[in-house]
Amino acid sequence: MSDNNEQNKQANNPLHGKKLADILQELVDAYGWEELGLRININCFNSDPSIKSSLKFLRRTQWARDKVEALYLEYLDNPWNKQK
Repeated sequence: MSDNNEQNKQANNPLHGKKLADILQELVDAYGWEELGLRININCFNSDPSIKSSLKFLRRTQWARDKVEALYLEYLDNPWNKQK
């Protein structure tokens, strides 16, 4: 019974099955590095930013990853950002 309940929770989780690289790329495409650095003030977004260096930092730093995931959820909730 609990396995089915867990599957339902994951089905409703917009982050489920999303790779961190895809989330980051979508945010960079939507906001650009400068805006991303203003919204989440971390060095890898503000100083010579790249997907590769940012992913390395985010995979090692849970609080920063949490902020990126929270911004992504906020981005998904914005009606102006609806999928094409």
